[in-house]
Amino acid sequence: MAALTSPLRVCRGILKEIRALKGPEYKQTLAYNYVLDQFRKNQVSSERYCRAQEEALHDSQSYLCLLTSTRLNLALHKLYHGKGERGLEEAAGMVGLRLPKQPGGKGWEK
Repeated sequence: MAALTSPLRVCRGILKEIRALKGPEYKQTLAYNYVLDQFRKNQVSSERYCRAQEEALHDSQSYLCLLTSTRLNLALHKLYHGKGERGLEEAAGMVGLRLPKQPGGKGWEK
């Protein structure tokens, strides 16, 4: 079960992801305006209980999870995507290993 978070925190998270995707002019995008309009439309006063507001919050949490996961997936893809043939030292360095040095210096290593 997802952790309970406030609608304001979810809205800020979605807007943060939109800003990461679109850059400095994110406030002029349709997505930004749509997200703000939907959060304003689903606000609930203290006088009424609204089941649709809970559904909208769940949908927005799912959308935030999708945006965050997609951004992280793209970052990992850029980091580990094949760039052609890698050298032995570069491949070992990617996984956090170092190649052993030849003791005594045989003259053929750098």
